[in-house]
Amino acid sequence: MTPPLMPKATAVWLVENTTLTFEQIAAFCGLHSLEVQAIADGEVATGMVGLDPIASGQLTKEEIARCSANPAARLHLMAQDLPQPVARSKGPRYTPVTKRGDKPDAIAWVLKSHPDLPDAQLCRLIGTTKPTIAAVRDRTHWNSQNIKPRNPVQLGLCTQRELEEALAQIRRTSAGTPELQGAAVREDVEPFEP
Repeated sequence: MTPPLMPKATAVWLVENTTLTFEQIAAFCGLHSLEVQAIADGEVATGMVGLDPIASGQLTKEEIARCSANPAARLHLMAQDLPQPVARSKGPRYTPVTKRGDKPDAIAWVLKSHPDLPDAQLCRLIGTTKPTIAAVRDRTHWNSQNIKPRNPVQLGLCTQRELEEALAQIRRTSAGTPELQGAAVREDVEPFEP
């Protein structure tokens, strides 16, 4: 079960404002029951402001009343019917220094697995430059003897969704050009003769 937003602050509020058992609160917040007991005793989370799960839309009053009446019942998060927005930052993507050395490996993997991916899309996907792509392709990169093709998704340089979108865009553009479709000719149309 996914824990609520800010589990300790939620546990503080539930301890202060409900008659739920420590086990119920611990199961809902993803904490240990001894930690919830320590919150109730004032040994842990002193001075922490509790987060109201009713106001934040994580629980209902009816759910708390149901579980207060039955100590064996467990709290359940409310289902969010609104789609969660995907956070996308504008502008160039920041790559941590520790992952910058993995970019040539990711470029080699994409060039090997999907050679039809244009350099411009590869630049956007991995966050690299065209000269780096050309150096990896031509094996003139300064570290070419140590480059091992590795999936950029597993390296954390892009998401699987971004990779699939880039490949789908290639398929869409290649489906529109007849020379890539095998130049299918219709039999029922008379050829044009001047």
